[in-house]
Amino acid sequence: MLRVVSWNINGIRRPLQGVANQEPNNCAAVAVGRILDELDADIVCLQETKVTRDALTEPLAIVEGYNSYFSFSRNRSGYSGVATFCKDSATPVAAEEGLSGLFATQNGDVGCYGNMDEFTQEELRALDSEGRALLTQHKIRTWEGKERTLTLINVYCPHADPGRPERLVFKMRFYRLLQIRAEALLAAGSHVIILGDLNTAHRPIDHWDSVNLECFEEDPGRKWMDSLLSNLGCQSASHVGPFIDSYRCFQPKQEGAFTCWSAVTGARHLNYGSRIDYVLGDRTLVIDTFQASFLLPEVMGSDHCPVGAVLSVSSVPAKQCPPLCTRFLPEFAGTQLKILRFLVPLEQGPVLEHSAPQRNSQTRVQTCQNKARVRSTRPRPSQLGSSRGQKNLKSYFQPSPSSPQASSDTELPSLPLMSALMTPKTSEEEAVAKVVKGQAKASEAKDEKEVRTSFWKSLLAGPLHVPLCGGHREPCVMRTVKKPGPNLGRRFYMCARPRGPPNDPSSRCNFFLWSRPS
Repeated sequence: MLRVVSWNINGIRRPLQGVANQEPNNCAAVAVGRILDELDADIVCLQETKVTRDALTEPLAIVEGYNSYFSFSRNRSGYSGVATFCKDSATPVAAEEGLSGLFATQNGDVGCYGNMDEFTQEELRALDSEGRALLTQHKIRTWEGKERTLTLINVYCPHADPGRPERLVFKMRFYRLLQIRAEALLAAGSHVIILGDLNTAHRPIDHWDSVNLECFEEDPGRKWMDSLLSNLGCQSASHVGPFIDSYRCFQPKQEGAFTCWSAVTGARHLNYGSRIDYVLGDRTLVIDTFQASFLLPEVMGSDHCPVGAVLSVSSVPAKQCPPLCTRFLPEFAGTQLKILRFLVPLEQGPVLEHSAPQRNSQTRVQTCQNKARVRSTRPRPSQLGSSRGQKNLKSYFQPSPSSPQASSDTELPSLPLMSALMTPKTSEEEAVAKVVKGQAKASEAKDEKEVRTSFWKSLLAGPLHVPLCGGHREPCVMRTVKKPGPNLGRRFYMCARPRGPPNDPSSRCNFFLWSRPS
């Protein structure tokens, strides 16, 4: 039996719940091995690894008993990326990064690219530069003893952001490139499995809220899947596509079979999600060899759950891993040069030792000449005036002798004009002025006291009063608007319960209240 599993892991470097937390140190590197053991599959395909070549560490890349292959995003760090881990008993005969062949090394590649004339070189490079596809080709033996070729295409398809129409175009072009490559492999005689996150819920049964989505069936991604897949049922179908959705082949009417949930809204608690992760096999392979297709919603640690399938074939491992294997990377293969090699002379040691005394004597002569030149150009103390000498620190705190000192006995001359204009105040005016001055001081003191009082009240008052939601009369949670627009950064209150079906009373209600600025 051959067991294959696919999982959008949402970051391979971060500790994963459930499996990774069993480790005392909660180390993500150690967790990878435990994840692979827990999934217990011959081939594990991971999506959204969010790791680039420079951030890949040896414990993440090389796991005992497995050989691994990575595809990295070349545009952004911590974005996208896929990886395939194969047991040593299922070592592939070939491996390749990308769908277009632009990143192929001509040594150990899968090949069979099909006709890609409709794409420009720039478009192909852009589609493959996000690290969204990885191919491994294996030799399998059927129960009849016949050897066949099986190619696994591990994909993380783009998400179509409603606010960015260009991403929908990018997604559909990626779908088109994927289909061309898969059909070319089929035409070359290889069995093909496409597995991973396709980022499209195919049928209304695969989405929690399909009835409320406008033009659900008219979505371009769903139309593409209609052309790629045969209709439900393995033996007969009105539309015969080259591939079959293996889960719907075994569970055609299973409702609530979701693989992705919103982590922000806590929708997984009420199974309010969609099925966007698939194991698609070519028709002949699914009908003849697939024994089961399953979901693993009990496996936590990501906003997706693993999916997989079991085939009634055995793997014929290759004698040597393909060149794309991470154990052949220079930083992991032990061939990286040490920095000391660039600093220590290897072959010119005697020459350097022979010329060292001569260079040292020349250096000493040059140094003496420089000192003499500096000494001759430096002014002597006798040439400097006494006023240019170094001053004492106390001179900065004593009055300069050149500046005239103001005598305490000096009296300013009186201004007869000003004295004539000034009229003496009466006793009544002086009393009124004292009263006004006293009232002003009292008002200032009162204002200062009020400011201090209000400050300490706001500081010691504790958290703001949290309103109760209208549907359940329970304390709300505060959220912050992150969508660009006039309300970006504003805070609001909403029901704290997880999102769920509208007719479920235990799910989140529609309460909403803007938070007042503090």
